[in-house]
Amino acid sequence: MLTPHHPSPAAAEPARPVGIADPRLAPLIGVDGHLPAVPLQAQTPRALRERFAKPPQWQPEAMLEKRWIHRPPSDAAVLVPIVLREQPTVLLTVRASHLSSHSGQVAFPGGKRDPQDVSAEATALREAQEEIGLEPRNVEVLGRLPVYVTGSSFVVTPVVGLVHPQSSYFPNPGEVEDLFEVPLSFLLDPAHHERHAMLWQGVEREWFAMPYQDGGQQRYIWGATAGMLRNLYRFLAA
Repeated sequence: MLTPHHPSPAAAEPARPVGIADPRLAPLIGVDGHLPAVPLQAQTPRALRERFAKPPQWQPEAMLEKRWIHRPPSDAAVLVPIVLREQPTVLLTVRASHLSSHSGQVAFPGGKRDPQDVSAEATALREAQEEIGLEPRNVEVLGRLPVYVTGSSFVVTPVVGLVHPQSSYFPNPGEVEDLFEVPLSFLLDPAHHERHAMLWQGVEREWFAMPYQDGGQQRYIWGATAGMLRNLYRFLAA
């Protein structure tokens, strides 16, 4: 789906997130296949625009992680980029393995708010341009999802946008090791939403995971990214 981008060898290795050594080894406590998938007709660009223009009453499900880094909170924003293909996809990144936090994890483009950013939308668009070369003019911002507070003390505003595909992207090797796309329909089907839990540092921690088989490679979407996608599901399914 993307212009060919050859990942570095490290991008093909299993993610080694900060803290939990390998979340895929945590006990599976459930899969939500009993919940209905968002209908395909509700995933079209027109339907998405209408839903964000007139949001329904709904209840977010994942908003606050148990903190595992004790530092002052930092405002941040991410772009949830829904790519306008024949069947819409979500564009995701693999964070560089040398980063001090959330290294090697699947993530949305995004980062900390800069003082000059006038809004969460400005932060998300600036970070997406810096991280992967996504031009702001190619993004139609639809709206926001509820703020999500990570265990690493980031207060994240997810900004949802429709993305007109570019001929190429330019991942910043200092921040991003790889890019890939996942069908939106896959992410909006709770049959692919796993729940995991484990005792870590004396605290029982739980998270969503949405493992996606990308050719011969498994993309393990979990933690904050999966939590925000779960809220997108709840929003569109309401």
